[in-house]
Amino acid sequence: MKLLPVCFLLTSLLFIIACNDNDTTADPPVPQTPVLSYSILSVRPHDTSWFTQGYEFHQDLLYIGTGNYGVSKLMQVQPATGKVVKQVSLPDKEFGEGITILNDTLYQLTWKEHLVHTYHAATLQPGRSMTLNGEGWGLTNDGSQLVVSDGSNRLYFYEPATFRLAKTVSVMESGTPAVNLNELEYVNGFIYANQWQYNSVLKIDPASGNVVARIDFTDLVNRVQSENPYLDTRNSAVLNGIAYHPASKKFWITGKLWPHAYEVDFQH
Repeated sequence: MKLLPVCFLLTSLLFIIACNDNDTTADPPVPQTPVLSYSILSVRPHDTSWFTQGYEFHQDLLYIGTGNYGVSKLMQVQPATGKVVKQVSLPDKEFGEGITILNDTLYQLTWKEHLVHTYHAATLQPGRSMTLNGEGWGLTNDGSQLVVSDGSNRLYFYEPATFRLAKTVSVMESGTPAVNLNELEYVNGFIYANQWQYNSVLKIDPASGNVVARIDFTDLVNRVQSENPYLDTRNSAVLNGIAYHPASKKFWITGKLWPHAYEVDFQH
């Protein structure tokens, strides 16, 4: 058997190493989600008995849906004073969740009871109830469809008249599922979602499901905790409640059992 020359072996080895060094099959780095800064414009009253689950403006009134068994409510509230104008209570065995108003009909989810209640928005007169498959968490609308979250990274789009599921969108942030989606608000083509227990509001493109920006409210949560040591902002009294006021083009932010709501401004 003939031995290959040493110079040939060295040349071959260098060629292999060079080919490996030029391998361009590695995945490109995932871009980080932009973080939007915010400023607090005003502080408004919010009753500490309200376990906030749904939060929405309609014709200059603030509509609030609250949770917990035995005390779940739906309320019309004067924004400036926090005074309740009208309210209705849910049955003791129902846990109220997200709310939204579309074409003067108010929709309210329940958590595990698989029910969606409807009301006349101006009077809070109850209408019919419909069935929801799965848990109800957050609720908003895009002007034609109702959008529901269930604590996962999915958004469910329903027909208002029948509550028939039209489509499901998976929400991803930098290639990772954006879990714990809770209270929702639709503004100018984007869905804003409280991310339960993360102190964040996510800005979501509903067409693709991509998170295009986030607002980190950790400083606000820490402020609420320091001013109210009795609150447990890591567990029960979490950030949850985002409402957009169309006239002022500002957002209101609050949490479960918080003593205040905060009018804030950020790019949207």
